[in-house]
Amino acid sequence: MPHRLIPHSERHSVDRIGWLRAAVLGANDGILSTASLIVGVAAADGTRGSVLIAGMAGLAAGAMSMAAGEYVSVSSQSDTEKADIVRETKELIEYPEAELDELTGIYVDRGLAPELARLVATQLMEKDALGAHMRDELNLSEITAARPIQAAVTSAATFAVGAALPMLAAMAAPEGLMSAAVVASTLVFLAVLGAVGAIAGGAGVTKAVVRVTFWGALALAITAGIGKIFGTVV
Repeated sequence: MPHRLIPHSERHSVDRIGWLRAAVLGANDGILSTASLIVGVAAADGTRGSVLIAGMAGLAAGAMSMAAGEYVSVSSQSDTEKADIVRETKELIEYPEAELDELTGIYVDRGLAPELARLVATQLMEKDALGAHMRDELNLSEITAARPIQAAVTSAATFAVGAALPMLAAMAAPEGLMSAAVVASTLVFLAVLGAVGAIAGGAGVTKAVVRVTFWGALALAITAGIGKIFGTVV
């Protein structure tokens, strides 16, 4: 009895890599930078009012900085991708045989026999030469393409949400326990963010949680120490 191919659904995470990276980066930076700012100002004997003002200023400035930084960075990547596509299009027109040889060599390097590699390269270039070279020579695809606006909006929004969490903890805690409450809640927020990011990306949760909380605790400790030193000096 001949074997029949049974279709099955597959779920991969690579199609989320663009917005997921921007979202995790924005939220993590929002939580950690705002919490560090609050703890640093509080360690310098700042009043609740000055601490909250500093936190709000950090939230607004950080969200705009994240949006601008992500847009400029990802736009540079997008410009490079477009320049490579234009260059490849020109080469396909001017040197079609050389481009066919190049694609054949790629498939040979991946394990195909030379004759089969030539046949595959020929058929793919007859169907969509530019698409074949973008995918297999330049490693570009629709999934991994740079999206500057998506990255900027995602980073700014998640930064603002992340920054609001330690702000809420600072407002809810008694003034004498404000720093402790912000530190404890921030570590919890970072752990949850690490777990959510790992699950969304299909990665291991424990490693992600340990990594993000360790560096978060280190940043908070350093910031609090600097605030204490300068608060005493001033």
